Amino acid sequence: QVQLVESGGGLVQAGGSLSLSCAASESIFSMSDMGWYRQAPGKQREMVATISAGGTTDYADSVKGRFTISRDNAKNAVSLQMNSLKPEDTAVYYCKARRGVYHYWGQGTQVTVSS
Repeated sequence: QVQLVESGGGLVQAGGSLSLSCAASESIFSMSDMGWYRQAPGKQREMVATISAGGTTDYADSVKGRFTISRDNAKNAVSLQMNSLKPEDTAVYYCKARRGVYHYWGQGTQVTVSS
């Protein structure tokens, strides 16, 4: 069972930046995809950004040009750099890893952007 632990959330003013990190309990080299998802109150969980084993990235339209996902296999970690944050980015952010048919989720970290 892979464990994922997110960190780096917090409160920031609109226009500010935050960097989220996700540490895995074992090597992520074999993970096919890793990504960040978010869930705002009263809304469904949505994809924010994903990165494949080969480094191909995908972003939600709402965060393109503002967020950057990166993956460090040597450190068993994936990060999300968030710039130009908006109040609508407020949500609990979750790290996800996929290995074959298995999906693993972290517990989430709260990001709050004040206007």
